[in-house]
Amino acid sequence: MKAAKAIPKSWFRSSATVALARELIGHTLCRRMPDGRIRRLPITETEAYDGPEDLACHAHTNRRTKRTEVMFARGGLTYVYLCYGVHWLLNIVTGPENYPAAVLIRGAGPHDGPGKLTKALAITGDQNRQPLSRANGLWLERPADLPNERDILATPRIGIDYAGPHWSQVPYRFVIRVKPKV
Repeated sequence: MKAAKAIPKSWFRSSATVALARELIGHTLCRRMPDGRIRRLPITETEAYDGPEDLACHAHTNRRTKRTEVMFARGGLTYVYLCYGVHWLLNIVTGPENYPAAVLIRGAGPHDGPGKLTKALAITGDQNRQPLSRANGLWLERPADLPNERDILATPRIGIDYAGPHWSQVPYRFVIRVKPKV
């Protein structure tokens, strides 16, 4: 994939989280690998976690912990946490300061599943709380062509039955219908 202009942090502060999760489909996730090469992968799957009312959000009811504190920052930072003590998961904090929200990057390029993606891109807790930027080695770019709205499917999020019948069924997961070739 060709290099494009990096998306500024301000972009993650100006959109509603659910809309942003949908808009991220087709954008390019870029990672400078430890060996210096740059991997660019089109984002194929996201999930929105939108604020204190969302019972699937780690910071629901404005719960502030050492892990969730980053979700209360202004959008454009990474929220990387260890899931089940096994897989690192990459989220992008969205919205204004003191509104806890983030978008989970569930898939990009050939990598299905958020744990497989972070493993393939050598993303760990070291990237937590970092601004998305070329300088930090993890950023997003807007490609010349984005998928059409009809090519993006909205579904319920995965693995959040604990959030109850409403929050486990809201269509906050977005996936591209046909994966682009990488």
